[in-house]
Amino acid sequence: MSPLAQSLPELGLIVRNARAQGGFRIDDAAQLAGVSSDLVSRLENGKPVTTDKLLKLLDTMGLALLVMPHAQASRALRAVPADAPHPTETPHDHRDE
Repeated sequence: MSPLAQSLPELGLIVRNARAQGGFRIDDAAQLAGVSSDLVSRLENGKPVTTDKLLKLLDTMGLALLVMPHAQASRALRAVPADAPHPTETPHDHRDE
């Protein structure tokens, strides 16, 4: 799966796959991130969520948001192996940091 998300449904699928690969149910991931289960479900189904909560959930799932010009993104994407594994970090809670 490509790490490039150009739409909310694509971003939701990336988050869903990372969560599932970590063995977490929606409510587990939500609790760890300090967001609602409804928010996780909405995001995974390609619906809009607030940026602050999106960033909390991405961090909890071991994911990062990288914003760059399209030309640079294309080059960066070519550097990522097609079979690159999803994050292997165990989701964690950064609320106390």
